[in-house]
Amino acid sequence: MRRAAAVAAAALLLAGGCDSNDGDSGAAGRSEVTTTRVQVVEGVGREGGFDPAQIYDRLSPGVVTVLSLFRGGSSLLEDGGEGGQGSGFVLDGNGYIATNAHVVTTDEGDGTEKADQVYVEFIDGNRVTADIVGHDPNADVALLKIDPEGLSLTPLHLGESHTISVGQPVAAIGSPFGERQSLSIGVISALDRTIRSLTQFEIGDAIQTDAAINPGNSGGPLLDAAGRVIGINAQIKSQSGGGEGVGFAVPVDAVRRSLRELRENGRVDYGYLGVETLTVWPQLAERIDLNVNTGALVQQVVDGSPAEDAGLEAGDEEISFQGQDSIAVGGDLIVAVDGKRLTREHDLADEISAHSAGEQVELTILRDGQRRTLEVELGRRPAGSQS
Repeated sequence: MRRAAAVAAAALLLAGGCDSNDGDSGAAGRSEVTTTRVQVVEGVGREGGFDPAQIYDRLSPGVVTVLSLFRGGSSLLEDGGEGGQGSGFVLDGNGYIATNAHVVTTDEGDGTEKADQVYVEFIDGNRVTADIVGHDPNADVALLKIDPEGLSLTPLHLGESHTISVGQPVAAIGSPFGERQSLSIGVISALDRTIRSLTQFEIGDAIQTDAAINPGNSGGPLLDAAGRVIGINAQIKSQSGGGEGVGFAVPVDAVRRSLRELRENGRVDYGYLGVETLTVWPQLAERIDLNVNTGALVQQVVDGSPAEDAGLEAGDEEISFQGQDSIAVGGDLIVAVDGKRLTREHDLADEISAHSAGEQVELTILRDGQRRTLEVELGRRPAGSQS
């Protein structure tokens, strides 16, 4: 959760939360409760229909409210405290919980600050302390850990990005504006969207939905008809600061990769190539005499980057075309990564993001009309880098 800021017209906003005003229930401290109860939910949506009531009834116990307290306050109820609220969901019976990185961190200008205290509140009123295992600002994902003893946990299952399509129904559960365990429904409005991460690196393959997403929904699950998590609700596009039917979720494939590495290493290292590129479209390809319609046209190569070491070249001539100025032409066109063809939906940034620092990739390029391959060892992505 980031501290409040003025809302610009049509700005992308983190759907992080408002301050919590609820007292501590104290239920987690009852001495007679000594075991963890794990409720495994199966069979949601088996009849083939979309049943929001069933989804809510069976899965809302697995959705939690995340309360974060930053330095400057000793109580979540103190007016002077820097507190905030978002959502999250249970991953397993061991007490791991997923949320957005921006729910439990804040940007201080000179670096990211983690919350001093984090609490997780369940639907039954239990509120317990959580530790931040790690956070991934590039995907806006964080992993929390609580002591599961004495709690009733309902893990949610992660789906797969390739199973979703535009128009299918979805449900979002979270705590918008502090209203605990709220359900909203809608459809997937679009796929392959690009949203900004906390490092200014763009998160690709994001899901757009018209299910109501508001401040406080951040970190909560976007669920398909079978009750599987297909994304983490993260941002809204708004002129007023409220939900206007244009919400965005971090795609589940990116979430899964991030959570796995956070659990294993406490951090996620993304591969870094070190180029600025322009995705080619058919008319531009025809204008500059390319024999392919898609690819990443190299605009700039970063000094000292893996791209420079591999010999990638940018063009030294500039043109304007169809309203776009300063297009560098005459350089390399990257058409595939490890044999996988680049498209507008699966561009270079997406492919490089799928790799970790130190991995080798093979780039297929067109240079002077000739197809070549380059072997590149990816570096570690610096803050703010694009690919």
